[in-house]
Amino acid sequence: MSMEDKRTLMIVEDDLALQKQIKWSLDLYESVCADDRESALLQFRKYLPSVVTMDLGLPPDPDAVTEGLKLLSQMLSFDPHVKVLVMTGQNDQANALHAIAMGAFDFLEKPVDADVLRLTVERAFRIHALESENLRAQALQQPDALLGLMTNDPQMLKICRTVAKVATSQASVLLLGESGTGKEVLARGLHQSSARAKQKFVAINCAAIPDNLLESELFGFEKGAFTGAFKTTPGKFELASGGTLMLDEIGDLPFSLQAKFLRFLQERKIERLGGRQEIAVDVRVVCATHHDLKELCRQGRFREDLYYRLAEIVVEIPPLRARMGDANLLAHAFVKRFSVAENRVGLSLNESAVRAIEAYAWPGNVRELENCLRRAVIMAEGKQITSEDLGLSDVKPDALDDSLDLRVNRNKVEKQSILAALGRVNGNLVKASELLGVSRPTLYDLMYRLGLK
Repeated sequence: MSMEDKRTLMIVEDDLALQKQIKWSLDLYESVCADDRESALLQFRKYLPSVVTMDLGLPPDPDAVTEGLKLLSQMLSFDPHVKVLVMTGQNDQANALHAIAMGAFDFLEKPVDADVLRLTVERAFRIHALESENLRAQALQQPDALLGLMTNDPQMLKICRTVAKVATSQASVLLLGESGTGKEVLARGLHQSSARAKQKFVAINCAAIPDNLLESELFGFEKGAFTGAFKTTPGKFELASGGTLMLDEIGDLPFSLQAKFLRFLQERKIERLGGRQEIAVDVRVVCATHHDLKELCRQGRFREDLYYRLAEIVVEIPPLRARMGDANLLAHAFVKRFSVAENRVGLSLNESAVRAIEAYAWPGNVRELENCLRRAVIMAEGKQITSEDLGLSDVKPDALDDSLDLRVNRNKVEKQSILAALGRVNGNLVKASELLGVSRPTLYDLMYRLGLK
C-alpha cells in the first residue's frame, strides 16, 4: 500500500515509548502523533484524521482526565463523525464511560493488546467509511439546495414562526427581501406546512419572461389566439390549481397585467388569452419581490389596490449581512454538503476562511455564499478551505484579524468610547468622565491601561 493510499490515524499519547509502540502496531495507517492537547488539536485540524487513539491523561496533569476530556470535546465539535478510541488506566471505567457518553467510539484499558487494538481501529475506520458513504448518498439525493432555512438569527427565527402561523390560513403572503435571501425557500416552506402540501408548488419569475409572453404564461391561451398557438395550453394559474403559485419579482409585473391579476384575486376566476369562458381556479398565491412596492405605488408603476390585496401578510426578510452568525452557519453546512457530493469528505473551513466569511458583506446573499462555497470545495488543494480559496477580494485584511475574545473587544469599545467622548468635549477630562458615566480617577485608570495620553 502506497503512502497516498494509507488512511490517516492520529495517536495522542504523552508517553513517547508507548506512542512509538502504538505507531509500530498500527503501521498499516498513516500515523500523526501528538503528546498534549494543544498540539493534538493543531494536528487534528491540519490532517483531519478519520480515527484517533488517545490517552485521557495528558499534560500538564497526566494523572487527571481534564485535558483529555476537553480535547475529546473539541475534536467532536470540529468533526462530529471522527471515531475516537479512548485508552484508560485500569480501574478507570467511570471516566471511560463518561468519554463514551460524550461521543467517543470505544475504550480500551492499558496495557492494550496489540491484536485487539488493530481490530478495534480497523472497525472504527470501516464504520467511518460506511457513514461517509451514507452521507454522500444523501447529499446526491438533494444536491442543489438545503432542505429548509438554516438560521440562528432571532429575527429570522421570528419570521419562520410567522410563516408557520400563516401557512394554515388562506391569506395572501408578500415576501420582501433582496435577491438571494431565501424568499423561495420560505414560500416552499409555507406550501409544505399548509393543507395544500400534497398538491403542486409552481413558481414563476415575472422579471425573467418578456412582457408580451407573460400573460399567456400566467393565464394560458386558446388555440388560434395568436400566431403559433397551435393548441389550447393552460397557464401557471391552472397548473397550480389546488396548490400554491409563487409569483417571484411581482414588482416587475407589467402594469397592463396588474388589473387582470387583481381581478383574479377578487373573483378567483381566469380567462385564457383568446378565450371567452371564465375558469374557476383554486390556488394560493404567494408573491415576492426585492422592490419597495410602496415606492412603486407612489411612482404610479404599481397599482395601490393590488398592493393592499397582496399585502395581507407582509414578511420582510433581512439580508444575510444583517443575520448575526448565519453566514458561517450556512457556510459550514454548504461545505459539508458539497464536500460529500464532490467526494472530498473531511474538508473544512480554516480560521482565516471563517473570518473572511464573517467580514464579507455578501451582496448576493445566500445564493452568492452557496456558489462561493461550491467553487471553494472544488478548488481547495488541502484538507482545509482558506480565505484565498474563497476569492473574496472585497474583504479588508484587517478584518481577518477580528477576534471574539471578550477582553480584546471590550478594550476596543472602551477606547473608541473614550476617544469619542474626549473629541466631543474638546479634551476636557471632567466633562468626558460625566459623558462616560464614570469618575475622573476611573477615567484616568482606563486611559493609562489603554495607552491613551
